[in-house]
Amino acid sequence: MSTDTGNLAWTVPASATSINHLTQQSLPIPTAGPRQVLVRLTAASLNYRDLLVATHSPEYPGIDGLPGNHATDLVPCSDGSGVIHSTGLESEWAGREGKKVLLHPNEWLTGDARNLDLQRVFGAAGSEGVLQQWILVDDARVIEAPPHLSSVQSASLATAGVTAWSAIREGLDATLAGGLDDWHDGKRLEGKTILTQGTGGVSCFAIQIAAALGATVIVTSSSDAKLEFAKKLGATHGINYTTTPNWDQEVLRLTDGKGVDQVIELGGARTLLKSVNSVRKGGLVSLIGILSAPQDVSAEVVPALLFGGKIVKGCVAFSRDATAEFAKFAEQNDIRPIVAKGFDFDDAVGAFKALQNQTEVGKIVIKIGDE
Repeated sequence: MSTDTGNLAWTVPASATSINHLTQQSLPIPTAGPRQVLVRLTAASLNYRDLLVATHSPEYPGIDGLPGNHATDLVPCSDGSGVIHSTGLESEWAGREGKKVLLHPNEWLTGDARNLDLQRVFGAAGSEGVLQQWILVDDARVIEAPPHLSSVQSASLATAGVTAWSAIREGLDATLAGGLDDWHDGKRLEGKTILTQGTGGVSCFAIQIAAALGATVIVTSSSDAKLEFAKKLGATHGINYTTTPNWDQEVLRLTDGKGVDQVIELGGARTLLKSVNSVRKGGLVSLIGILSAPQDVSAEVVPALLFGGKIVKGCVAFSRDATAEFAKFAEQNDIRPIVAKGFDFDDAVGAFKALQNQTEVGKIVIKIGDE
């Protein structure tokens, strides 16, 4: 580590219970060691998980898996983009200084979820995040940014985009088997129907991905204006769950009583039963979010799953392989993150408040530096 100070960072004090407790401080600028890259960060995008970490919420595990147990003065946030500043010995990125990159936020590089260690995801437990001006990362966690995206957009690609990508990519059957280069027909999901909830970051990506692959997309939201926006992204149908509280019945009506092939479930316990009711026999509910307040799951979920032969699958993070693959897919299909609002680095608290209010369509982004 260098003894120079000049790395401004936002940190989470040990006593923090509110986003107002986020604190800015100056940290040392690190020096790249063997097979490491020093990245000058240009943007960070927020996820709901970052809000849980910043407030020490018991809903998110920390050190040793204990709820809300994170390192003192932890730098939060998992998703960031930047520019390669320097490299260490034997780095595969040597000679590529100035290259725009995005960062893979965890150490799961390939294979399945058994290779994921939640203790080693940026911005939680004891792993420093990206809400700082400089970060030191291993070679494997650096991915070249898609050339059609700005740094703000690249920062928004990882968690929301790759989670949506992985959920759809690893869906019910072998429709999406093989690599992207094997997909000579782009409409691999033609004839399939996917339901996604809301118009947050994951949903906006899920709509674009599913539509690019030829699927019919149904979206739920509390706002007619947001539903119209979703249709511009590629959604086929929109259901306002405020005016149509029994939206699962409307989903069945839209699918001639069969149900959808897959639900991208973001609400958590409050919406799970309706999601299960909305999916066809043998269908898949991809459980991604916990946006609703903690509550018991309805007892009706079990018989609905059992007698419908339905599957609920937790989608926890994603591999580096998936991040690199989605970056390529996004470039091929001109998929662009929907950025709801950008905040200056000094107004990080304002960005967290915008995330907390959940009034925006798309991603909340913090601009850290110039591209």
